[in-house]
Amino acid sequence: MERQAIGQVTHYYSKIGVAVLKLDSPLTVGDTLAIVGSTTDLEQVVKSMQVEHKSIDQAEAGDLVGLKVKDKVREGDAVYKLT
Repeated sequence: MERQAIGQVTHYYSKIGVAVLKLDSPLTVGDTLAIVGSTTDLEQVVKSMQVEHKSIDQAEAGDLVGLKVKDKVREGDAVYKLT
C-alpha cells in the first residue's frame, strides 16, 4: 500500500480515545489511515469523524477533525492515507 501524508495529530483525548487531526488534504469516511510517530504505529479505517461536534462524511484540507482511534496517539504524529 502506498502512503500519502495528509496531516498530523494536534491533540489526543485519552479518556474518550479521540484524536484531533489537522488535515493538509481531504479525508473521507471509509479511507484507511496510518498514524505514525516515535512510539505510535497504527492503521485503521475511518468509521466516523466530526467537526465542531457534528458528524461529517468528508473533511477538506485545513479542517480540524475529531476521529475515534483504537489506540493511543500523540501530538505531532504524522497521519497518512493508505491507497
